[in-house]
Amino acid sequence: MGFRSALSKPFAKYIVNDQKKWSLDAVNTQHKILKSLVSKAKHTQFGKDHHFADIETYEDFKSAVPVADYEGLKDYVEKIKQGDSDILWPGKPEYFAKTSGTTSGTKYIPITKDSIPNHINSARNALLTYVHNSGQSQFLDKSLIFLSGSPIMTKTAGIHTGRLSGIVNHHVPGYLRSNQMPSYETNCIEDWETKLDAIVEETLTKDMSLISGIPPWVQMYFDRITAKTGKAIKDVFPDFSLFVYGGVNFEPYRGKLFESIGKTIDSVETYPASEGFIAYQDTLDQKGLLLLLNSGIFFEFIPADQYFDDNPPRLSIGEVELGVNYALIINSNAGLWGYSIGDTIEFVSKDPYRILVTGRIKHFISAFGEHVIGQEVEKAMNHALAQHPEAEIVEFTVAPQVTPESGLPRHQWFIEFDQPPADFNSFKSTLDKKLTELNSYYEDLIVGSILEELEIVPLQKNAFINYMKSQGKLGGQNKVPRLSNDRKIADELMNFRY
Repeated sequence: MGFRSALSKPFAKYIVNDQKKWSLDAVNTQHKILKSLVSKAKHTQFGKDHHFADIETYEDFKSAVPVADYEGLKDYVEKIKQGDSDILWPGKPEYFAKTSGTTSGTKYIPITKDSIPNHINSARNALLTYVHNSGQSQFLDKSLIFLSGSPIMTKTAGIHTGRLSGIVNHHVPGYLRSNQMPSYETNCIEDWETKLDAIVEETLTKDMSLISGIPPWVQMYFDRITAKTGKAIKDVFPDFSLFVYGGVNFEPYRGKLFESIGKTIDSVETYPASEGFIAYQDTLDQKGLLLLLNSGIFFEFIPADQYFDDNPPRLSIGEVELGVNYALIINSNAGLWGYSIGDTIEFVSKDPYRILVTGRIKHFISAFGEHVIGQEVEKAMNHALAQHPEAEIVEFTVAPQVTPESGLPRHQWFIEFDQPPADFNSFKSTLDKKLTELNSYYEDLIVGSILEELEIVPLQKNAFINYMKSQGKLGGQNKVPRLSNDRKIADELMNFRY
């Protein structure tokens, strides 16, 4: 046993014991976080504008601070970009995490000296929690790979600016740097396919034990290795024992990834975002991710079906219910206030508070009032794959077809199969039937002959890779939305159909 694995076990025990204390005292923990955040920010421009000095209770806070997306905070961010201090948080941010928006264009998310530990320590604690729960720590002594964006920074008003994964790369603990892959030089390559080839060359001779990244991009890495060696991943990396992932639901990718590996291995799910590290998997056998209530973020929750109301309810952690779809709102020591992160979550436990990520508040299909969400299409797909085990998919997305050339309007499922189902029509019907079970509005539209059964549009090999490449979004942290309420992505994907 090496020094990393030996030292990790007592540290992991300490982390898990501390985690149990705050996670089982959630309401009080969040109350303290809110009080601390408001107190520290009361002399900032935002704090003065919103009368932080007068806030005593959560009700006061809700009255003073509106819910907003990036557009609502953009004027404050622009002041920081012009060189001003004490705008959203005392002083200036250490970094801007640069991420793409929709209506906002490029977003500059502040990361402060106080918020950096949220990103770094949370990733560390996810691994240490796994070490404690599994008893496995030897993987820390071997080579670890983190498939991420480039660590190259630019400067905005003197503030280092780059992708979150690149920023985090600068803060990898020293005890992991000696066995971290890929090399800094390779990680700086901007073109994803060139970078991937370089990563393959660097890692083929290494004793890889942990691989981390967004599943579709990890799958590309595996495919390149298998194409080059003719071997399953387990035969190239016999000590590969842990897969760490986040950013998308793993289930649609699980079958093909494990087939590529050649065996089933342990996995740890994380929920990182530019705005904050939200949650991670804290058990080996229970559903959901532990919401990080003691890491500089005060969370609020709006029932997703009321999100677009004029005055939707805002709930704190003690007011949430199991099984309800909530829009996630954060207030943080990065200087984000009433910030709608855009994600929707559902609580599956309150003892402690564990969540599932269900989709995006703006990523749904409701062209006919059905309000189908990401969680529902993923459940339908997972069910269809279970019923047709010979079928394997690479990726999929769903969009409405409002004006078909013939027949009734319908949902179109754009699917890239690695292995198509033996009975295509049966697979389609299984998908559609499951979706009607999951969404009563969709069922009513089918029964009422407003919509007809969904249509599957099978796509060419590498269709999604080629689509992402055409958009300049291949690799890194980019991912295709699971569903859209318009035809923007769908019309592009029609160019890649069989």
